[in-house]
Amino acid sequence: MRPRRANLEIFSLSFLDIVSCGFGAVVLLVLISKPLEAPIDPDIDNARNMLAEVITAEQSLAQSTRTLQKKQQELASLKQINRLIQQSEATTKTQLGAKVNELEKLDGDLEGLSLVESSLQRASIRPSSSNKRDAEVGGIPVDSDYIIFIVDTSGSMLNIWPRVSRELINVLKIHPKVKGFQIMNDNGIHLISSYVGKWIPDTPQRRRAVMNMFRSWRSASNSSPVEGLEVALKKYARPNRSLSIYIFGDDYSGSSYGPVIDSIDKLNRNRITGKRLAKIHAIGFMSQYTTNRFSILMREVSQRNGGTFLALHP
Repeated sequence: MRPRRANLEIFSLSFLDIVSCGFGAVVLLVLISKPLEAPIDPDIDNARNMLAEVITAEQSLAQSTRTLQKKQQELASLKQINRLIQQSEATTKTQLGAKVNELEKLDGDLEGLSLVESSLQRASIRPSSSNKRDAEVGGIPVDSDYIIFIVDTSGSMLNIWPRVSRELINVLKIHPKVKGFQIMNDNGIHLISSYVGKWIPDTPQRRRAVMNMFRSWRSASNSSPVEGLEVALKKYARPNRSLSIYIFGDDYSGSSYGPVIDSIDKLNRNRITGKRLAKIHAIGFMSQYTTNRFSILMREVSQRNGGTFLALHP
């Protein structure tokens, strides 16, 4: 007969006590332990910092934009003011130019009297108070429709060129209105090459423009008006054309007078009628450094050709 095994009880009181104590110890450990904080992701911190920087940059940009707009408005205002100033300046310049032209005209009129007054003093003739065009001023006939100036452009004349320019204007002014005029030097070189063989139209604007060119004119010269006279008579003198020629100079470098006088007499005659084609006047700029050769020649030439010789002294 088999022996009987004793019955074993797994869940005895001692086992339960041990399990309860272990469980209680675990609960106690859970209760007394400090809970861990959730770890912070560094990317979130970076994102927050970047967001703050973006917000700051946007605020700075907005402020800069407002400042720029304000500066642009100020610049636009300054540009408008500058335009107004420029317009005002242009208007002022135009008005000033008109006044200067008026003053120049008045000054020219006054200067124009200098030659007339000096010639009147020598000729003992008083000007007419009439507004009509005079047939003669100070012994110089001023009834011609065309006039030609032949001007010595040598060094001695260039030294007094402002005075020469003034006297040329003076002579031009005693001819209030002509159909045309021309200017050349004593060698027959024209002031304006495009008008060679033609007449410069006589208008106030053209007179001013021509005189501006004349003031700065420089041309070779041999101090002899013979060549210029020959060019003037051959190119411009015509029958039935009222022409006056004015010769400006201070000396004559030629060797003789007779052949020159005879040549001019021949050129200045209408071959059919024998009448003079042009009146020839002369204005001498005399000084202690000039000789009397120009005076001798021009007195004879002007006397033979219906003109007048005036000697101007400093």
